[in-house]
Amino acid sequence: MTLRISLRDGEKVVINGAVIRASGRTDLAIESKVTILRGREIMTPADATSPARALYFHTMMAYLDPDGIAGHHSAILATIPRVASLALGEDGRQAIAKFATRAASADYYRALGECRVLMRIEEEATATLAEQAA
Repeated sequence: MTLRISLRDGEKVVINGAVIRASGRTDLAIESKVTILRGREIMTPADATSPARALYFHTMMAYLDPDGIAGHHSAILATIPRVASLALGEDGRQAIAKFATRAASADYYRALGECRVLMRIEEEATATLAEQAA
């Protein structure tokens, strides 16, 4: 099955570890199995500033760097309890369970989706705590 993606001028994408930047509006047709992340899905180490964001970063690295999977997997396992210790409610517990299932089966791309849910919930919980403290 062919994956078709459109990139805006200057937008980046990582395909099998190679960073590709569009020069002008670009359409790509990917016809083989690859690891691919669009620029907006890529997180730098400096952006991993909270437990849920750190979980996203380590999961992203596991997805992009299969040669270093042992280290990335260890980092994921070390970060899950930090995320679980946050008061994220029922939605957070469900997202953690879905994440763990996907990560355990090495479905890192879909696990990233659960991490995005966890990051949103974490941001909302942090904002609520800040409002209550004010």
